[in-house]
Amino acid sequence: MNRELRGGALEALRVVDPSEKLAAVESLARAAPEPDASLALAEPPGVPGRPSRPELVAPGDVARRGIGTAEGRAALLHALAHIEFNAINLALDAIWRFRAMPRAYYFDWLRVAAEEALHFRLLTERLGTLGRAYGDFPAHDGLWEMARKTAGDVLARMALVPRTLEARGLDASPQVRAKFAAAGDASSAAIVDVILRDEIGHVAIGNRWFAWLCAERGLPVAATYERLCREHAAPSLRGPLNLAARRAAGFGEEELAAMAGIRPES
Repeated sequence: MNRELRGGALEALRVVDPSEKLAAVESLARAAPEPDASLALAEPPGVPGRPSRPELVAPGDVARRGIGTAEGRAALLHALAHIEFNAINLALDAIWRFRAMPRAYYFDWLRVAAEEALHFRLLTERLGTLGRAYGDFPAHDGLWEMARKTAGDVLARMALVPRTLEARGLDASPQVRAKFAAAGDASSAAIVDVILRDEIGHVAIGNRWFAWLCAERGLPVAATYERLCREHAAPSLRGPLNLAARRAAGFGEEELAAMAGIRPES
Protein backbone atom coordinates (compact mmCIF):
# COMPACT_ATOMS: atom_id res chain seq x y z
CA MET A 1 0.00 0.00 0.00
CA ASN A 2 1.21 3.49 -0.85
CA ARG A 3 2.37 5.37 2.26
CA GLU A 4 0.92 8.64 0.98
CA LEU A 5 -2.87 9.03 1.05
CA ARG A 6 -3.50 10.39 -2.43
CA GLY A 7 -1.27 7.78 -4.06
CA GLY A 8 -2.94 5.08 -1.97
CA ALA A 9 -6.37 6.26 -3.08
CA LEU A 10 -5.31 6.05 -6.71
CA GLU A 11 -4.05 2.51 -6.17
CA ALA A 12 -7.35 1.49 -4.58
CA LEU A 13 -9.32 3.21 -7.35
CA ARG A 14 -7.57 1.10 -9.99
CA VAL A 15 -8.42 -2.22 -8.28
CA VAL A 16 -10.85 -4.15 -10.49
CA ASP A 17 -12.20 -6.93 -8.29
CA PRO A 18 -14.90 -5.63 -5.90
CA SER A 19 -13.75 -7.76 -2.94
CA GLU A 20 -10.16 -6.65 -3.43
CA LYS A 21 -11.26 -3.03 -3.76
CA LEU A 22 -13.13 -3.25 -0.45
CA ALA A 23 -10.02 -4.69 1.20
CA ALA A 24 -7.86 -1.93 -0.29
CA VAL A 25 -10.21 0.82 0.93
CA GLU A 26 -10.52 -0.69 4.40
CA SER A 27 -6.73 -1.02 4.65
CA LEU A 28 -6.23 2.58 3.52
CA ALA A 29 -8.80 3.84 6.02
CA ARG A 30 -7.12 1.95 8.88
CA ALA A 31 -3.67 3.23 7.97
CA ALA A 32 -4.83 6.79 7.17
CA PRO A 33 -1.47 7.91 5.74
CA GLU A 34 -0.86 11.64 5.46
CA PRO A 35 -1.83 13.33 2.18
CA ASP A 36 0.63 15.32 0.10
CA ALA A 37 -1.56 18.06 -1.34
CA SER A 38 1.25 19.29 -3.59
CA LEU A 39 1.87 15.93 -5.25
CA ALA A 40 1.28 15.96 -9.02
CA LEU A 41 -0.29 12.66 -10.05
CA ALA A 42 -0.89 11.79 -13.70
CA GLU A 43 -3.99 9.74 -14.48
CA PRO A 44 -2.92 6.21 -15.42
CA PRO A 45 -4.88 3.71 -17.52
CA GLY A 46 -7.55 1.74 -15.72
CA VAL A 47 -9.42 4.54 -13.94
CA PRO A 48 -11.78 3.56 -12.49
CA GLY A 49 -11.05 -0.10 -11.86
CA ARG A 50 -14.22 -2.13 -12.13
CA PRO A 51 -15.19 -5.66 -13.16
CA SER A 52 -16.45 -6.67 -16.60
CA ARG A 53 -19.89 -7.20 -15.11
CA PRO A 54 -22.41 -5.68 -14.65
CA GLU A 55 -23.12 -4.85 -18.26
CA LEU A 56 -23.44 -1.07 -18.57
CA VAL A 57 -26.46 0.13 -20.53
CA ALA A 58 -28.32 3.40 -21.05
CA PRO A 59 -30.36 4.45 -17.99
CA GLY A 60 -33.63 3.87 -19.84
CA ASP A 61 -32.60 0.31 -20.68
CA VAL A 62 -32.29 -0.82 -17.06
CA ALA A 63 -35.32 -3.07 -16.62
CA ARG A 64 -37.64 -2.41 -13.68
CA ARG A 65 -39.08 -5.38 -11.82
CA GLY A 66 -41.89 -5.60 -9.32
CA ILE A 67 -40.68 -5.36 -5.73
CA GLY A 68 -43.16 -8.01 -4.63
CA THR A 69 -40.96 -10.82 -5.92
CA ALA A 70 -37.56 -11.99 -4.71
CA GLU A 71 -36.19 -11.25 -8.18
CA GLY A 72 -37.53 -7.72 -8.00
CA ARG A 73 -36.00 -7.11 -4.59
CA ALA A 74 -32.71 -8.52 -5.82
CA ALA A 75 -32.77 -6.17 -8.81
CA LEU A 76 -33.35 -3.17 -6.55
CA LEU A 77 -30.59 -4.25 -4.16
CA HIS A 78 -28.29 -4.65 -7.16
CA ALA A 79 -29.10 -1.14 -8.37
CA LEU A 80 -28.25 0.23 -4.93
CA ALA A 81 -25.04 -1.82 -4.78
CA HIS A 82 -23.99 -0.40 -8.16
CA ILE A 83 -24.54 3.13 -6.87
CA GLU A 84 -22.41 2.37 -3.83
CA PHE A 85 -19.63 0.79 -5.89
CA ASN A 86 -19.50 3.93 -8.01
CA ALA A 87 -19.56 6.02 -4.84
CA ILE A 88 -16.47 4.22 -3.55
CA ASN A 89 -14.68 5.09 -6.77
CA LEU A 90 -15.92 8.68 -6.67
CA ALA A 91 -14.61 9.22 -3.14
CA LEU A 92 -11.22 7.74 -4.05
CA ASP A 93 -11.12 9.88 -7.17
CA ALA A 94 -11.86 13.02 -5.14
CA ILE A 95 -8.82 12.23 -2.97
CA TRP A 96 -6.16 11.61 -5.61
CA ARG A 97 -7.31 13.88 -8.43
CA PHE A 98 -7.49 17.28 -6.79
CA ARG A 99 -4.33 18.97 -5.51
CA ALA A 100 -3.82 21.88 -3.13
CA MET A 101 -6.80 21.20 -0.89
CA PRO A 102 -6.63 21.36 2.92
CA ARG A 103 -5.63 18.23 4.80
CA ALA A 104 -9.16 17.86 6.22
CA TYR A 105 -10.60 17.58 2.70
CA TYR A 106 -8.65 14.40 1.99
CA PHE A 107 -9.57 12.76 5.28
CA ASP A 108 -13.24 13.69 4.77
CA TRP A 109 -13.27 11.79 1.48
CA LEU A 110 -11.35 8.88 2.99
CA ARG A 111 -14.15 8.56 5.53
CA VAL A 112 -16.68 8.65 2.70
CA ALA A 113 -14.84 5.91 0.79
CA ALA A 114 -14.80 3.67 3.87
CA GLU A 115 -18.51 4.17 4.53
CA GLU A 116 -19.44 3.57 0.89
CA ALA A 117 -17.41 0.35 1.07
CA LEU A 118 -19.46 -0.72 4.09
CA HIS A 119 -22.70 0.02 2.23
CA PHE A 120 -21.55 -2.03 -0.75
CA ARG A 121 -20.64 -4.92 1.53
CA LEU A 122 -24.02 -4.85 3.30
CA LEU A 123 -25.92 -4.74 0.02
CA THR A 124 -23.97 -7.51 -1.70
CA GLU A 125 -24.22 -9.75 1.36
CA ARG A 126 -27.99 -9.22 1.37
CA LEU A 127 -28.05 -9.85 -2.38
CA GLY A 128 -26.30 -13.14 -1.74
CA THR A 129 -29.10 -14.31 0.54
CA LEU A 130 -31.42 -13.97 -2.47
CA GLY A 131 -29.13 -16.11 -4.62
CA ARG A 132 -27.72 -13.21 -6.61
CA ALA A 133 -24.37 -11.41 -6.87
CA TYR A 134 -23.10 -8.04 -8.00
CA GLY A 135 -22.91 -8.14 -11.79
CA ASP A 136 -25.99 -10.29 -12.30
CA PHE A 137 -28.17 -7.40 -13.56
CA PRO A 138 -27.41 -4.62 -16.09
CA ALA A 139 -26.64 -1.15 -14.69
CA HIS A 140 -25.98 2.35 -15.99
CA ASP A 141 -22.97 4.66 -15.73
CA GLY A 142 -24.61 7.97 -14.84
CA LEU A 143 -22.61 8.66 -11.69
CA TRP A 144 -19.24 8.10 -13.31
CA GLU A 145 -20.25 10.10 -16.36
CA MET A 146 -20.58 13.15 -14.11
CA ALA A 147 -17.16 12.33 -12.64
CA ARG A 148 -15.73 12.56 -16.15
CA LYS A 149 -17.44 15.89 -16.77
CA THR A 150 -16.06 17.40 -13.56
CA ALA A 151 -12.56 15.89 -13.61
CA GLY A 152 -10.95 19.26 -14.35
CA ASP A 153 -12.30 21.26 -11.42
CA VAL A 154 -12.86 20.32 -7.79
CA LEU A 155 -15.49 23.08 -7.48
CA ALA A 156 -17.61 21.47 -10.19
CA ARG A 157 -17.06 18.03 -8.65
CA MET A 158 -18.31 19.15 -5.23
CA ALA A 159 -21.28 20.92 -6.77
CA LEU A 160 -22.47 18.20 -9.08
CA VAL A 161 -21.62 14.87 -7.44
CA PRO A 162 -22.28 15.09 -3.68
CA ARG A 163 -24.40 18.24 -3.80
CA THR A 164 -26.54 17.12 -6.75
CA LEU A 165 -26.43 13.41 -7.56
CA GLU A 166 -25.86 12.10 -4.04
CA ALA A 167 -28.40 14.55 -2.64
CA ARG A 168 -30.96 12.95 -4.96
CA GLY A 169 -30.28 9.75 -3.06
CA LEU A 170 -31.45 11.46 0.13
CA ASP A 171 -34.74 12.20 -1.59
CA ALA A 172 -35.15 8.66 -2.95
CA SER A 173 -34.31 6.77 0.25
CA PRO A 174 -37.73 7.04 1.98
CA GLN A 175 -39.50 5.61 -1.08
CA VAL A 176 -36.95 2.82 -1.47
CA ARG A 177 -37.21 1.92 2.19
CA ALA A 178 -41.00 1.92 2.00
CA LYS A 179 -40.91 -0.50 -0.95
CA PHE A 180 -38.80 -2.99 0.97
CA ALA A 181 -40.94 -2.63 4.08
CA ALA A 182 -44.16 -3.13 2.12
CA ALA A 183 -42.69 -6.31 0.66
CA GLY A 184 -41.91 -7.59 4.16
CA ASP A 185 -38.16 -7.26 3.65
CA ALA A 186 -37.14 -5.69 6.95
CA SER A 187 -33.46 -6.65 6.47
CA SER A 188 -33.13 -4.65 3.25
CA ALA A 189 -35.10 -1.74 4.73
CA ALA A 190 -32.62 -1.63 7.64
CA ILE A 191 -29.70 -1.37 5.20
CA VAL A 192 -31.38 1.61 3.53
CA ASP A 193 -31.60 3.24 6.98
CA VAL A 194 -27.84 2.84 7.44
CA ILE A 195 -27.14 4.24 3.98
CA LEU A 196 -29.39 7.28 4.50
CA ARG A 197 -27.78 8.06 7.86
CA ASP A 198 -24.29 8.01 6.34
CA GLU A 199 -25.21 9.73 3.08
CA ILE A 200 -26.46 12.77 4.97
CA GLY A 201 -22.90 13.16 6.20
CA HIS A 202 -21.48 12.63 2.72
CA VAL A 203 -23.68 15.32 1.19
CA ALA A 204 -22.76 17.60 4.09
CA ILE A 205 -19.09 17.11 3.23
CA GLY A 206 -19.81 18.09 -0.38
CA ASN A 207 -21.78 21.14 0.74
CA ARG A 208 -19.04 22.21 3.14
CA TRP A 209 -16.23 21.99 0.57
CA PHE A 210 -18.32 23.60 -2.16
CA ALA A 211 -18.98 26.57 0.13
CA TRP A 212 -15.30 26.68 1.15
CA LEU A 213 -14.17 26.71 -2.48
CA CYS A 214 -16.65 29.44 -3.39
CA ALA A 215 -15.34 31.59 -0.51
CA GLU A 216 -11.74 30.83 -1.50
CA ARG A 217 -12.43 31.95 -5.08
CA GLY A 218 -14.69 34.87 -4.17
CA LEU A 219 -17.73 33.33 -5.85
CA PRO A 220 -21.40 33.57 -4.81
CA VAL A 221 -22.63 30.12 -3.75
CA ALA A 222 -26.13 30.08 -5.27
CA ALA A 223 -25.25 31.69 -8.61
CA THR A 224 -22.14 29.54 -9.00
CA TYR A 225 -24.11 26.36 -8.34
CA GLU A 226 -26.74 27.32 -10.92
CA ARG A 227 -24.03 28.14 -13.47
CA LEU A 228 -22.26 24.83 -12.98
CA CYS A 229 -25.52 22.91 -13.31
CA ARG A 230 -26.14 24.60 -16.66
CA GLU A 231 -22.58 24.22 -17.94
CA HIS A 232 -22.38 20.52 -17.12
CA ALA A 233 -25.98 19.62 -18.01
CA ALA A 234 -26.74 18.34 -14.53
CA PRO A 235 -29.93 16.29 -14.23
CA SER A 236 -32.96 18.29 -13.19
CA LEU A 237 -34.18 18.13 -9.61
CA ARG A 238 -37.01 15.72 -8.92
CA GLY A 239 -39.40 15.63 -5.98
CA PRO A 240 -40.58 14.87 -3.45
CA LEU A 241 -37.63 16.26 -1.54
CA ASN A 242 -36.42 14.82 1.76
CA LEU A 243 -36.26 18.24 3.39
CA ALA A 244 -35.24 16.94 6.82
CA ALA A 245 -32.28 15.05 5.36
CA ARG A 246 -31.28 17.97 3.16
CA ARG A 247 -31.36 20.34 6.15
CA ALA A 248 -29.19 17.92 8.11
CA ALA A 249 -26.79 17.84 5.14
CA GLY A 250 -26.38 21.61 5.21
CA PHE A 251 -28.76 22.98 2.61
CA GLY A 252 -29.99 26.44 3.60
CA GLU A 253 -33.62 27.41 4.03
CA GLU A 254 -33.64 29.84 1.12
CA GLU A 255 -32.32 27.21 -1.27
CA LEU A 256 -34.69 24.57 0.11
CA ALA A 257 -37.65 26.90 -0.32
CA ALA A 258 -36.74 27.34 -3.99
CA MET A 259 -36.28 23.59 -4.41
CA ALA A 260 -39.57 22.76 -2.68
CA GLY A 261 -41.43 24.76 -5.31
CA ILE A 262 -40.72 21.98 -7.81
CA ARG A 263 -43.78 19.84 -8.32
CA PRO A 264 -43.18 16.18 -7.44
CA GLU A 265 -43.23 13.69 -10.29
CA SER A 266 -46.43 11.76 -10.73
